[in-house]
Amino acid sequence: MTDAEMTNSPDAEQQLVRLRAIMHRLRAPGGCPWDAEQTHASLVPNLIEEAYETVDTIQRGDFEHLKEELGDLLLQVVFHSELAAEAGHFTLDDVARGISEKLVRRHPHVFGDSNVASTDAVLRQWDEIKRAEKGAEEKPFLHDVGKGLPALLRAAKLQKKAAKVGFDWPTETGVLAKIREELLELQAAMDEQNIAAVAEEMGDLLFSVVNLARFRNIDPEVLMAAANTKFENRFGKMEALLKAAGLTLGAATPCQMEDAWETAKT
Repeated sequence: MTDAEMTNSPDAEQQLVRLRAIMHRLRAPGGCPWDAEQTHASLVPNLIEEAYETVDTIQRGDFEHLKEELGDLLLQVVFHSELAAEAGHFTLDDVARGISEKLVRRHPHVFGDSNVASTDAVLRQWDEIKRAEKGAEEKPFLHDVGKGLPALLRAAKLQKKAAKVGFDWPTETGVLAKIREELLELQAAMDEQNIAAVAEEMGDLLFSVVNLARFRNIDPEVLMAAANTKFENRFGKMEALLKAAGLTLGAATPCQMEDAWETAKT
């Protein structure tokens, strides 16, 4: 089948093959100038953006757009694989083969003779196999945990990993006490006008709040996204109230904005 035939193939079983053929054509001489100019590094913002847009559709329960966003995310995998294949590093088939072998290897209770049954036992087994694969037994326990993740997500991942070996508060009461302690330490640093200490204590406070979210089995990134949306919506209502009163954001006084904000909250 030629490239032209492949890129127009309606056969459902050939759609991944078709997608790869389209990507190859876009990168080939006479293809798309923009696609031809891209590198692994230049595509990083696209990869991050598509991942977050996919998360957004999941959180909103928008399955029609979830299909679209998963396609955009899949394109990033295909694009990076095409770049790697051109450089002789690996192919899309290698990527698929690698993850398939990893899934089989890390699920011996399904594909082997392991007898673990509970979710906790499965996760412990997964972690043990992962550390053995990466030769991490002699490295620090938190070595390479969540590298590359946004800081909020990495904080939760570090805490969750540490909790696996018992380094954790017995109850959330201890976490709440820690939050209060960090808040007092932040206030003390602010009173002393110690700029470096203020920044450090802010970080400690955020880290402790993430810990509380983990205790409640709530993703801190989801919490922050919800808080952002709430702020955005209320700010929009405040803006509309000011406009109805003949005011603009730039012209309204702090007191006028505060009054409109309080009204928007109701």
